Amino acid sequence: MALPPALTAALDRLSQGRPRSTIAARAAAISNAYRSGGGSAGIRDDNDALAYAFARMPATYAAVTACLQQVIARDPERRPVRLLDVGAGPGTATFAAAEAFSSLGDFSLIDANPSLRKLALALAQDLPVFGGLRYRAGDAGKMLTDAEKADLVIASYVIGELTEREQTDLADALWARTCDLLLVIEPGTPAGHARIAALRQRLIAAGAHVVAPCPHDLPCPLAPPDWCHFVQRLARSRGHMQVKGVELPFEDEKFSYVALARTPPAPLAARVLAQPLTGKVEIAAKLCQADGRAAIARIARRDKPTYAAAKRWRWGDAVDFET
Repeated sequence: MALPPALTAALDRLSQGRPRSTIAARAAAISNAYRSGGGSAGIRDDNDALAYAFARMPATYAAVTACLQQVIARDPERRPVRLLDVGAGPGTATFAAAEAFSSLGDFSLIDANPSLRKLALALAQDLPVFGGLRYRAGDAGKMLTDAEKADLVIASYVIGELTEREQTDLADALWARTCDLLLVIEPGTPAGHARIAALRQRLIAAGAHVVAPCPHDLPCPLAPPDWCHFVQRLARSRGHMQVKGVELPFEDEKFSYVALARTPPAPLAARVLAQPLTGKVEIAAKLCQADGRAAIARIARRDKPTYAAAKRWRWGDAVDFET
């Protein structure tokens, strides 16, 4: 998976005249601030915003796209028209959603950082589909009370920057603005999963139904030190590698997520929670099942049809199998 060529070209255009070494140094400083809990506070000007986009946009785009692909796979009849991107940053989730759903034609974004907002609008100029894009500057929690409702609401890598009380308030506000589908994504860490699990539990109690990744609306069966997360491999462009200061042409983004809907999705038997292990006599796969259990499925080699199907299973896949 990689950024669309048009988006990559737009980033390259905006970086002209700026040495990649300068962008790399700013990206490193922003990453350090982000890991220290500073969020987007370290992004103070246009150069910072561009450095952030080079460093983080590909991974965020890959995670959002992977989540939306699983939503579409489970319920391909959804046709959202209006999108609300909360904590939108440089517009990454908006760009990913537009690629996933050709039905989208109305785009509303909210973020408090003026430099990221300016960058998103500059990138959208090169992408004709975003002719009707609106980007409001302000705190997501406060601005949501005035935001129009949308068929698809996305909050990617946002709630981790908030206090526990703010997270609860934002969860309620996100759901209140959701007409059909809400997607929330966090880093694939135990803490990220805990935030997703808390939001999931709260909104199920409010009437939401899980579309992905869970095949059920029951309590999460995983307990610490285990946690639910997934991984998406993404291709690095030359500029991405230069900014990151790396030589590998790819990276793996780990993320936790939940997609919630107003109406129940199509039934799903199970979700693969880790990369299956293929041995000489069997395949062992960790599954989250429709009955609310997490179980290890063991498919014997002698069961040739099932074994052949299980060999194609990958971490994060929805599968038609029950233990």
